[in-house]
Amino acid sequence: MAGLRTAADNRELRGADADPEVSRPPRGDALTRLGLIGVPSSAGAHGPGQEKAPIALREAGLLGALRETGLEVEDLGDLPPARFEPDARNRKQQSLAQVVAVAERVAAAVEAARQRGLVPLVLGGDCTITLGVVAGLLRGQADLGLIYFDGDADLTTPDTTHSGIFDSMGVAHLIGDGAAELSRIGPRYPLLPEDRIALFGFHPYEIEPKEQKRLEASAMLRYPVTAMDDRAVELATEARARLEQRVAAFAVHFDVDVMDSAEIPLADWPHYDALSFGEAMRCLRVFTGSPKLAALVVTEINPDHDPAGLWIRQFVDAFSEALRPVAAPVA
Repeated sequence: MAGLRTAADNRELRGADADPEVSRPPRGDALTRLGLIGVPSSAGAHGPGQEKAPIALREAGLLGALRETGLEVEDLGDLPPARFEPDARNRKQQSLAQVVAVAERVAAAVEAARQRGLVPLVLGGDCTITLGVVAGLLRGQADLGLIYFDGDADLTTPDTTHSGIFDSMGVAHLIGDGAAELSRIGPRYPLLPEDRIALFGFHPYEIEPKEQKRLEASAMLRYPVTAMDDRAVELATEARARLEQRVAAFAVHFDVDVMDSAEIPLADWPHYDALSFGEAMRCLRVFTGSPKLAALVVTEINPDHDPAGLWIRQFVDAFSEALRPVAAPVA
């Protein structure tokens, strides 16, 4: 974890002006039913590996672990696999057609799950699948927000990228920047107003100067890891409450690179000076405990980093426990 906060960190921590104190409605007595959707895709990634995550999580006992917490989980299966391939002909927009195709399939699967009254639990896969999740949710829920729980702000665009990898461009496309084929996949443009997004856990050193200017001018709520010290759970509670005040429902995007790779090296792209494993799971528990939870996306697990499956099993146990409030009725 980084050390003392700077004045810039404190300004960035708040993002827009502070919201008024809000009440938090109870979830009610009914258990939330999850619909598990696997997205075995590394189409938008830096390399192959993430397409193996859904099956690795299943083999590590995710379904059983979730059900042991009291959750009702319906396994909706996996979408067709999409493996990373380098695209030297399109260096600034690598594999765009494949990324768009995956996102469109995700949108259709999420829409179908919601029509059945399920809360989609979407297992990726690289971060671009969240574009599909948001597009699918918007077909039935216009007043939508997003907690982007990620080690990166993902504001790169084809104009600012060095790699051309869409994995680092997710938020940019959610707010209408970048490639039109991807930013316009949903029922509206942009997919999300900026003040309906909370960035939580990103590290400023990952942001390029042009992206930093874009972020500073944005109405997105901003919670960089460098400003958290030992207050991560407190700030997660604040971020959730502020977003609840603004939207009728929200999705949670959970990229495992928000956790310290020196402690749990599952992320496709390692991050350090990040949240601890325990801190991240406690924050996730806060986010998913909201009565306004519409979907949860898990991204960036690369099973090739864990050939014995030890860290994935550890992740499954902690992740399932973090979701316990989704099942437990609130008194």
